[in-house]
Amino acid sequence: MKAYNATYNYFAGMDDDALAAYQKQEEIGHRPTWKVGANSWAHGTSEGAPTGGKAGLGGFNEHDPHGLFADRARKGREEPVERRRVLKPIERKSLDALHLTETASKAEIKARFKELVKRHHPDANGGDTRSADTLREIIQAYNYLKKAGLV
Repeated sequence: MKAYNATYNYFAGMDDDALAAYQKQEEIGHRPTWKVGANSWAHGTSEGAPTGGKAGLGGFNEHDPHGLFADRARKGREEPVERRRVLKPIERKSLDALHLTETASKAEIKARFKELVKRHHPDANGGDTRSADTLREIIQAYNYLKKAGLV
């Protein structure tokens, strides 16, 4: 095996251009590279291009070379869109038990839970069993919503 490896030439049959290209790729470990500062808008696509103002060479505003960062800052100031997953039927039922809509925020759920617990606590209702059953249902609903990650 050692003798075979000693006589094996990986570069046999390669011309000088192919050999030079291989050597250049060897410098970076055969990984893809980009020119410094290159990004999606620098090489022809419009995604990620800075918007607003007069764009000079490379998409930058001549008077504001940091236009890209200003655009990012503007996007950061916008209200983030809260994406909520589709609720399961039991999660909807739990929200109904707390008298809330499907779009209720974490703070609203927590506040409504506290309000209902105070209202239906046995000490506030003189030990009424109907109130105790409602309280149990409210606590179970809240615990489920908490476990599901909605609180």
